[in-house]
Amino acid sequence: MKVLVIEDDAQTASFVAEGLTRSGHTADCAGTGPEGLQLAMDGSYDALIVDRMLPGLDGVAIVKALRGAGINTPALFLTALDGVADRVLGLDAGGDD
Repeated sequence: MKVLVIEDDAQTASFVAEGLTRSGHTADCAGTGPEGLQLAMDGSYDALIVDRMLPGLDGVAIVKALRGAGINTPALFLTALDGVADRVLGLDAGGDD
């Protein structure tokens, strides 16, 4: 499985990517919203792990843009935001979890 991790905290991104790699997956990382959107737009990923709070473009905007472009790659939000409204916003944007 090829996974794109869009996370601005380098330590978190490295930890997630390393875990995915050790599990037999391929993981690419993007550290900003625009970089992540650009990589995800080619549609070659099997899954996305997206931080909600990113520099340049937030995770919700990334997933909305992808869905608007017809790219339905499963997207999981990785975030410190834990309110019900935050979860609903992510799911309404097209996030899968």
